Amino acid sequence: MRFVVTGGSGFIGSALVRYLVGEAGHAVLNLDKLTYAADPSALAVVAGHPHYAFRALDILDRAGVEAALAEFRPDGVFHLAAETHVDRSIADPDVFVETNVLGTQRLLSACSRYLAGGGAPEGFRFLHISTDEVFGELPADPAALFTEDSPYDPRSPYSASKAASDHLVRAWVNTYGFPALITNCSNNYGPFQHAEKLIPLTITRALAGQPLPVYGKGEQIRDWLYVEDHVRGLDEVMRRGQPGRSYNIGGHNERRNIDVVRAICAILDRIRPPAPSAGFASHADLISFVTDRPGHDFRYAIDAGRMRAELGWTPATAFDAGLEATVRWYAARLTGAAA
Repeated sequence: MRFVVTGGSGFIGSALVRYLVGEAGHAVLNLDKLTYAADPSALAVVAGHPHYAFRALDILDRAGVEAALAEFRPDGVFHLAAETHVDRSIADPDVFVETNVLGTQRLLSACSRYLAGGGAPEGFRFLHISTDEVFGELPADPAALFTEDSPYDPRSPYSASKAASDHLVRAWVNTYGFPALITNCSNNYGPFQHAEKLIPLTITRALAGQPLPVYGKGEQIRDWLYVEDHVRGLDEVMRRGQPGRSYNIGGHNERRNIDVVRAICAILDRIRPPAPSAGFASHADLISFVTDRPGHDFRYAIDAGRMRAELGWTPATAFDAGLEATVRWYAARLTGAAA
């Protein structure tokens, strides 16, 4: 099959491209404007593959997207291009509205024209990848989980922009009969993630002997999903999901932020113990609690029952194993030595 992936040079997008081309045997056109969060090295393994193509393109450029669709003639579009960092959205919300809201609208319009023009293969689908943050926050009660029917309650400029894009996709389904699906995922982690996010930030700063900032007391709870599990779930939704429906993709790995940071420190103490001259006996000594960010949601947790019941998907990677692999990958990349 032939797929367009928007934002295919980002963290999740590049993992999806590697999977689609390298494992599933599909052809992929990656549309990415290469912002600060893009990492072309994440696609080195497929860069010369005959089934992979790249085009530097902003999804706000509707004419450019229309031309790319007409030329490549994809069977489906995976839409991942987005601004995603909550702290950046608090400091500068404008770019989040432009990319996540207006960009999604222009992409939907371009895909609608592609369908109307008769060039799209039969069974064309559009998969919009979103976040669990659109649902707001959960209490500490383990029985409380986000489902596909949970009401939207976004609490940051980032999550509000993603919620708006979700609503636009549903509007296209209901108004135009557009063949779209939505996924809402929990916190992803794994190789090639930008260092602004919690896990790679902690690893990179710990290896450099720098303070490890933790918001508040680090008691916020997140459900962690290994990125390779996530992209396999996206493939299942694209191929076998029901257009018009949404699917929650979660890792079933709830952890407090402080516990994640301490677990990273414990792994590093074992595989990269501090030198006697480092000034600290354990990487955990570098933990520094800082003022909590505004509107910080307390807990996210996903009920992925629909993925399991309808598509047979469950996450395959336990958090401890995934975190160990991730820490070792970053340690090897940053130090140039095998981990």
